[in-house]
Parts: sequence; C-alpha cells; structure tokens
Amino acid sequence: MSRSLYKIVFHNHGKVYELYARHVAASGIWGFTEVGELVFDVHGGVVVDPTEERLQAEFGNTRVLHLPLQSIVRVEEVEKKGQSAIRDAESGERVVTPFPLPSKPR
Repeated sequence: MSRSLYKIVFHNHGKVYELYARHVAASGIWGFTEVGELVFDVHGGVVVDPTEERLQAEFGNTRVLHLPLQSIVRVEEVEKKGQSAIRDAESGERVVTPFPLPSKPR
C-alpha cells in the first residue's frame, strides 16, 4: 500500500518554502497545522542540490513542524516528489545560495 505524499507551500521570514511530507493534520496547538515525516532527496552521487541541502540542514532533525494557519499557502496530495524550493515571497525567484567569492583586492 502506497503512503500519501503531500506538497506543503508556506511563508517563512519573507520567503516561500515548498516541502514534501508524509503526514499533515490539524495540530493539537490551536491555530496550527502539523506537518511530519518530511521527505528529502538523498543522493549518493556527485550532483548536489544546494536548496535540498539547505532545507535538510534546517529541517532534517525536525520530528513535527507546526505551521501557523495564516502562513500556509496550500497543501497538495501528490503522486511523486518534485523539487523542493525556497523562493523570494515578492519576486517568486528561487533563492540560491551563492558560492563564496574571494574578497576584492585592496
């Protein structure tokens, strides 16, 4: 039997997060939605997705995420996992963490 997979889109500190999880329910905390069993891509290869790594670093040890109802944009039940993302709330552009650049010579 296949377990449900949900795509959760929510606002957080001026950014729009898109995460995938196996569990979504009303929280025991009034005014919140409970999101659990977050799903991250685990690649053993050389190709690295910096957004996925950033999300896993931020939420990887989270058992249950309690999101305020007003921060949730939408919850979708999906067939398969797509690419997780962090977007700027105003422009909609993906937030990409740039590689560190050397400082300017003096």
